[in-house]
Amino acid sequence: MKHIPRDKSLDSTLDVLREGFPFILNRSRSYQSDIFQIRLLGMKTICLHGQDGAALFCDNEQFMRTGAIPRRIQTTLMGLHGIQTLDDGKHRRRKELFMSVMTPDSLHKLMEFMAADWRYSIKQWTMQEQVVLFPEVQELLCRAACAWTGVPLAEEEVAPRTRDFRRMVDAFGGVGPRHWRGKRARSRAESWIKGIIRQIRNKELQVPEASVAYRVAWHRDVDGKLLSLQMAAIELINIIRPITAIGWYITFAALALHEYPETKARLQAGDEEYLGWFVHEVRRFYPFAPFLGNIVREDFEWKGYKFPKGRLVLLDVYGTNRDKGQWHQPGQFRPERFRAWDGSAFNFIPQGGGDYLTGHRCAGEWLTIETLKLAVTYLTKGMTYDVPPQNLGFPLDRMPTLPRSGFIIENVRPTGAVGAAPRALGCPFHRQMA
Repeated sequence: MKHIPRDKSLDSTLDVLREGFPFILNRSRSYQSDIFQIRLLGMKTICLHGQDGAALFCDNEQFMRTGAIPRRIQTTLMGLHGIQTLDDGKHRRRKELFMSVMTPDSLHKLMEFMAADWRYSIKQWTMQEQVVLFPEVQELLCRAACAWTGVPLAEEEVAPRTRDFRRMVDAFGGVGPRHWRGKRARSRAESWIKGIIRQIRNKELQVPEASVAYRVAWHRDVDGKLLSLQMAAIELINIIRPITAIGWYITFAALALHEYPETKARLQAGDEEYLGWFVHEVRRFYPFAPFLGNIVREDFEWKGYKFPKGRLVLLDVYGTNRDKGQWHQPGQFRPERFRAWDGSAFNFIPQGGGDYLTGHRCAGEWLTIETLKLAVTYLTKGMTYDVPPQNLGFPLDRMPTLPRSGFIIENVRPTGAVGAAPRALGCPFHRQMA
């Protein structure tokens, strides 16, 4: 039996907080190993890095989600006992609900809402001396997400509801006040959405049967029973909240356009293939998710290493997307690299790996890609703006992270050069099923 390298620290929790995103990558390079062991909050934990580790991590026969996500993250980011904590038939049944709304027609409707909100927001920004892009884009996304799902949202509610979704995500790597704000935000959001679900079930709120809110309200789990009001609210939030979280990616996309102006010129020329590469490179290059967690189901061996039952295992998301063995010059921003990408489900994992239905790949990944494409189109062709001097650095020891300024723009002017929302292709899962 081969020995798994062990980190020298008695407990690595403070090191994780101090180093942030590159914690696993740093040690993988230091130990020259894609597997090593640490103690995290006192628990023995195996860390995996790289394509082979990602493929192993996504093997549902060896691992389970139950018990892998700390309660403090469930009570802020994901909701207690939501889809991210389920396994086997329960997970598949709940995932089918999420995948059912990721069809081409459904995504195209979302893109139409977003396109309208981009045009509305750009007009508003022309009347402002300066615009902080990050919170503004999140409000845009929240409006569109609620319209798409069928959740009523008055204009005066947009800012506070968006702020609550942002605080849930921001609490992921937070302690103290950040965590408390996230818990309070989730409590408010769940109370609000439970009321929506109750109204739909009582026929007090009429929403289309094809709408996301209707599907969630009337979804039946593997036991044939409707989800509880609480669980239905959690899962509907698990569709809306991630859409607002795309604001992090959009802000990084704006940063990339600013720092790599040659990409903006090519995008303005209308190179659709390059647009796809650019969006992928934003998701690969900039930090979004640091790692994922799993629990070993039963003892097993892998490459001569023993994985004991019940052991927590972390997959290095950030570092796998920057693995020198898979990516040439991973520290450089080069969209062209995706010209030769093999489409692997395990070497490019910004939103998890494996397949969409049973793996750890986010059901909303293709929604994210389409949303980013639309955002980049408006940033490059739908408006002009100036970027004043500001602090555009982003700390890797903060999870999630963002340019410190939030990305300030000024002198915004619409161009009117963007037409109707592009036809969304939908998730590859649906294209394969067609």
